[in-house]
Amino acid sequence: MKYCVITPVRDEAHYILDTIKSVLNQSIRPIEWIIVDDGSTDATGVIIDQCAQKCSWIRTLHRKDRGHRSTGGGVEAFLHAYPLLQSHDWEYLVNLDSDLTFAPDYFERCFEHFHNTPNLGIAGGTIYAKVGNQLQMEKAPIFHVRGGTKIYRRECWEKLGGLFCGLGWDTVDEVKANQLGWTTRTFPDLRLVHQRPSGAVWGRWSHAVNDGEADYIVGYHPLFFCLKCARHIFNSPYLIRSLGIAYGFLRGHVRRTTRIEDRALVAYLRHQQLRRLVGVSSIWK
Repeated sequence: MKYCVITPVRDEAHYILDTIKSVLNQSIRPIEWIIVDDGSTDATGVIIDQCAQKCSWIRTLHRKDRGHRSTGGGVEAFLHAYPLLQSHDWEYLVNLDSDLTFAPDYFERCFEHFHNTPNLGIAGGTIYAKVGNQLQMEKAPIFHVRGGTKIYRRECWEKLGGLFCGLGWDTVDEVKANQLGWTTRTFPDLRLVHQRPSGAVWGRWSHAVNDGEADYIVGYHPLFFCLKCARHIFNSPYLIRSLGIAYGFLRGHVRRTTRIEDRALVAYLRHQQLRRLVGVSSIWK
């Protein structure tokens, strides 16, 4: 299996080495790995340059510090690096977060799923966060592949025609893939360990606000969104997350944040959400 990896990284000096070790130990290594320093102010840039000097298939790129962390989860850096890939015969393209660790056979097992499911377009493993001395699964709909774990089959990637650059990008791509006839899956038997809980760099409130604004951008059905807010009242951190999501959605509306312009895609998403609400088959289940 020939695959390329792109890893956006910003101020991850405490975690990036563990991620690099996980990739180096893979039973099937990538043919090319670009690590993009997205304006780090710590030792991240030095660490990745030192690793690249030891492996010919690892390259680094350095972007100027914009003064803040991208709300798009590094998608800007990912899209910056993609045209610079020197390998052209890859079969899979991976967007990999810089604070994940995983087993040596992780990618090999991922590709087994792709091989066994010809219409599988986007897939990845399930993220587990460290909570004290235990690992806690970060729940998500089965069709949703977390941005920093996405593996794209080449044919699917080319049909997508690129990624939306901004909040909600990692929902837009998989909804569009399903619309085009592909399937997208997160596999619970493939475990990645997040060295810190998702959204920790933003804080619980800001992370929830970003999620709510992302839902506005991608065009969530209002009824589905309201029920989502209500459901989160009973999940940690309880009322804070529900209020944050609602605030982010309303903020996007007040600011008239640019939304997805693909009306057919939004209609497809809302149709799937309504199907989920009435209990019939959908991309959610």
